[in-house]
Parts: sequence; C-alpha cells; structure tokens
Amino acid sequence: MIIVQHVVFPLDLDKLPLYVESPRDATSSVDVVSRRSARLVAGSDASFASYFNAFPLMHWAANTSVRAVTAVLELSGRGQVRLVRSDARGRASRLEAVRFDGAEQVRLTVPTTGAADGGWCWFEITASTDVELASAHWEVDEDLAAGSVTVAVTTFNKPDYCVRTLGAIASDDDVLEVVDQVVVVDQGTRKVADEPGFGEARDALGGRLTMVEQPNLGGSGGFSRGMIEASRAGSTHVLLLDDDVAVEPESVFRAVRFADACTRPTIVGGHMFDMYRPTNLHAVSEIVQQSNFMWGPADPDHRLVDFSDESLRTTRWLHRRPRADYNGWWMCLVPTAVVREIGLSMPYFIKWDDAEYGLRAKAAGVPTVSLPGVALWHITWQDKDDAIDWQAYFHARNRIVSGLLHSERPHGGALLADSSRLNLKHLLSMQYYATSLRNAALRDVLEGPGQLHATMRTRLGELRAMAQEFGEARTYTPENPAPPAARPATEPSSRERGPRGAALAVFTLRAVLRQLALPVPAEKRRRPDAQLERGQGVWWELPRHDSVLVLAGEDRTGSWYVRDRRAFVALWWESIRLHRELKRRWPELQAVYRERAASLVAPSAWSATIGIDHGDD
Repeated sequence: MIIVQHVVFPLDLDKLPLYVESPRDATSSVDVVSRRSARLVAGSDASFASYFNAFPLMHWAANTSVRAVTAVLELSGRGQVRLVRSDARGRASRLEAVRFDGAEQVRLTVPTTGAADGGWCWFEITASTDVELASAHWEVDEDLAAGSVTVAVTTFNKPDYCVRTLGAIASDDDVLEVVDQVVVVDQGTRKVADEPGFGEARDALGGRLTMVEQPNLGGSGGFSRGMIEASRAGSTHVLLLDDDVAVEPESVFRAVRFADACTRPTIVGGHMFDMYRPTNLHAVSEIVQQSNFMWGPADPDHRLVDFSDESLRTTRWLHRRPRADYNGWWMCLVPTAVVREIGLSMPYFIKWDDAEYGLRAKAAGVPTVSLPGVALWHITWQDKDDAIDWQAYFHARNRIVSGLLHSERPHGGALLADSSRLNLKHLLSMQYYATSLRNAALRDVLEGPGQLHATMRTRLGELRAMAQEFGEARTYTPENPAPPAARPATEPSSRERGPRGAALAVFTLRAVLRQLALPVPAEKRRRPDAQLERGQGVWWELPRHDSVLVLAGEDRTGSWYVRDRRAFVALWWESIRLHRELKRRWPELQAVYRERAASLVAPSAWSATIGIDHGDD
C-alpha cells in the first residue's frame, strides 16, 4: 500500500474551513492538535468534505489505473466513522459506517469505478466520547513508480516570501522524501540569501537547496532555468512555483504521487487561493478559448467560492471533472520527460508562457490535470492591475504569438478584433501609455520570432523608459500627492458592469466624440477635475471625464488621467494600421513562427540567453 494523500490541518485557524467541514447544527467542532492530529469533544460531529481533506476520486478514476482508494484512520475514543462519496452532480451517498471503541485503526475502501465524470469521497466522524484522530491518510494498493521532484522557485525581489516557502517545504518530512532539490532562481537585487531566516531554512532542507543567480529574464527565463536544473539533477518532475505565494506543503507530496500514478506523462497543476482572503478559491482549471484565443475558467459555472460561507458539499460545479488546457505556473508540476520532448518555456519574459506550454504539451499528447487538494495562496488578479503598466506589452505580444503558434481558426479567429477593441477601450479610458505599449507589441510581432530571445535582457528597461512620455504612468503617493481634485467626492455612474449590445455602440460613439472634442481646458490640466476610488476607475466610468484622479487602495497612491486629443488620434490610427497589417500577414507569420518554435524553446537557445554552458542538456 502506498500513501498518496495525508489528512492535514492548518496551524493558521483562519484557514480551517478548507480542511474541515463541521455541520451547521453541530454542538462543537474540531480542535486542532498538530498538522496531522485533532480532537473532537463528546457529542460533536466533524465532516472532512473539505477542499484539502476530501479525496478527488474523479481525477484518480480518469487518469490512473487505480481501482480503489482506502482511508486509514488512527482513532481513540468511541464513536462512528462514515465513508461518503459524491457523483458528478454533487449528490452524496453513504457507502459504509464503522463503529470504533478504544484505540483502533479504521480502514474504509471506495472503488474508483464510475467516478471518471466527477465526484469526491470523504469521511465523517461522530464522537460519542472525546475522540482523538491521531492521524489519517488515503492510500492505494498499487505498485507506483517512486518519482522525485526539483522544486523550482523563480524570484525577483521577494526574498521574504521565498524564505517562508523554503521553510514550509522543509517543515514536512513526507514532502522531503520526494524532493531531490529546491532550486531558487534569484533574478533580483534583494537577494534571498541575505534575508533573515535564510540560514535556518537552508539547514532544514538538509543539503537540498541550490541557489542560482542570473539576470532578470522574467518568469519564463527563471522557470526555463529551473527545468534545466531539474533535468541535470535527474528528477522525474520539476515543480514550478511563483515567489509571492504561501504554499500548503502537503500539495507537493500529492502532486508527485498523483503524477506517479498517471497512466501517461501528465502535467499536474495546483489551484490558487486568495492571499488576502485565504478561504477564497480563486483559480482552478483553465482553458484557452479558440474563438478569440483568450484564457478563462474551464467550467462555465465557475465562480469565486469562499469556503468560510460555503462548503465543498454544496458547491456542485466542483464535483464535475473539468478539462484543462493548461495550469498557471504559480504551481505546476511538469515531468522532465515532457521537458525533454517539447522543450522549455517560450522566451516570453512574463505572461502566456504557462498557457502556451500547456497547449504545446496538449498537441504532443500530454494532458494537464488541475488537481483539487493541491494549492497555494497567491495575490489574485483583482489585487493586481497589470493591464495598464509595462506588462500590457507582454499581455498583447505573447497572446498574439501564442495565437500564431496554436490557434486553430483562420487569422486567429476573433483574436485580432478583440485586441483592437482592447486598444480602443484603453484609449477611451485615457490610458495612452498602455495603448502605446500594446502598439509596440504588435510591431514586434510583425518583426518576427527573432526578437523574442534577442530582447529578453533589454525590453523591460525600454518599456519602463517609455512611461516618462505619459503623465498617467506617473504614480502619485501620499508623500508626493497629485494636486487636489476640484470635485474630490465624485459620484460615479450607477452601472455595476459595462454596457452591452446597442447600449455599448451608443456609449462608444459618445466616448469617441468626447475624445475628439476641443482640447481640455488649462485648469483641468493643472489639477484633476474629479476623483475616483480604485474600484470606480473602470472602462465605462473613465470616459465620462476629461481629467480624473484614480486612487489605488489603502495606501492612497493614484494615477491622474487627462484627455489628450492628439494622442488619441495618433495611437488609434496606428492601432488600426497595425492590426490590419497583422491580419494581412497572418498566414505568412504563422508559418514563420511555427517553423522557428522548436529552436526558440531549445535548451541550447535558453543557455545562450541565460549565459550558461549548454553542456548535455
């Protein structure tokens, strides 16, 4: 028998709803004793129909040859254990109930038969006396190959997060059993090795830590280096981890064991919880829609779930087994055999490298499984606004390059039309810097694939330098504030979302006419005419103003947008011209990018860009 999932508990009790579901009418709940043990007082019930402690039967049924899984509980006291299984519709049924009295090991087995479409299994405990759950796990009666992993963390000036991640991995002996090495690819100026606590984390890893320094080549450069180091170490898998995360260490163990059990090489991804709202599930399985070549959730009923208000039992869409084109590289386990077959990351710097890799793997017959119970906490997209700063360039360029490589529709389907609309939306919102960046991205795509590796070390500096030409790219702070707005308490529009259909056409026409109107009066260029909070600065609100300050959260930083008729006309015309040129040349560019793709992701190309010896990678 091989353990594939431990029952674990959080030391941070704010996260307890992710580990234990207590019935609402229960007189008591679980008292956490340690990471592996807990107590129930007499008369209480505890259900483990929870995100981290239920077993995702559906994925094991669909992707492995495992015929059954067994829950093994070490208990003392007197009470009852029940085994429960759900189906793809979220309907739960009891399979077995066992009474225990004294110190006992309870074993409950559930077959995987019929679970490929969806469903979980879990156990529930009723305590007749005080009960201690000394430990519990899920195991399979299979001869699994014992895989190992190189954990590759790419970081840029997040040393505090990195040290905490190293400590979390080192804290779990079962995780260390599957870890060959932890590679930290440090691309920043604030070095992880200089962070307080680094020495203790390094020592706790027992010689498994490898620190690598290289120029800032973004996530794609850092993760490609991690793939190279994993292959050199002989690991069967490489686990790609973002730096600004808090990881549930048991997830590393589960991802490796699941990958070991898969009947073919499989990419295993982790889900994302909200760093600031830790019981909120933010991102799960993701796909790229071929219609407009844009990523999004795989399940049409997907929505944000707060497990402090809801439960796994009642969130029915989580019981259907979703498909996935890719998994975000905040946490993604890739077999090194797949790396050797399809190569490293595209030289994208940041954005779309994970989606492109998943689509490339899919084309090679390698599936991606976003595995429930494998997860970490990360700052979510709502707390980042990277579509209007220098990252807008990489959003635009890398999406179009990925479309050239993987779109199944003529001329990328609606990709270019959607890109053109995004440019107009930015222009109507007075975000001229973002539009200028996106136009630069289109010019670089037209230049061809040679610019991808060639600009890895230089493009970021050039994009940031462009910001000096645009007033809205300047960030105002409490120490360096913008002039006070003439109307600091501006009443925004009452719309909760943007207009659609005919209303959108009318809105767009009026907004364009406003942009083409007479120049902004001098007084509105000297100080903002209005002020909005961050959540109010949306695309259907900003075009109502000529000069508006948008604040950005509790620190009261902000950006000042001022209408500029000349910039609007010049950038809009350039956007139209570039999109037309891309459409005209799409077949030609598609052939060139696809022909060069293998050489762009080759270890030899990346070794040259990074500045390391290629050797026998």
